[in-house]
Amino acid sequence: MAFGDVQFLPPMQAWYSGLMPYPLLLPSQILLIVLMTWICVDFTRRRGPFYAPRRLFAVYWLWFGWIYLAAMVGRFAWFGLSIPVVFHWVLAAFMIAVGLSHHRRRLA
Repeated sequence: MAFGDVQFLPPMQAWYSGLMPYPLLLPSQILLIVLMTWICVDFTRRRGPFYAPRRLFAVYWLWFGWIYLAAMVGRFAWFGLSIPVVFHWVLAAFMIAVGLSHHRRRLA
């Protein structure tokens, strides 16, 4: 039991889709959290490599974010709602928000 005797959380199988081996999953999630934190810190300070508006950064992040979101909506339609699907929606929304920010600031 990963969460002890906590009844309000979903069972462990709901948290892990099995798509990636767990020894690779945890480090990749930690890397994503570190990267997203770095991006958020740059945006908070209004300077840094992720804050400076770049045209290609906006284009690639927007395209990838929308394609990623569409793929995860398809995954939801095929397999149903699960915690990994919601997590990927959040990642896609983050990418779209960063891409839109770069796009809007580049145009201003």
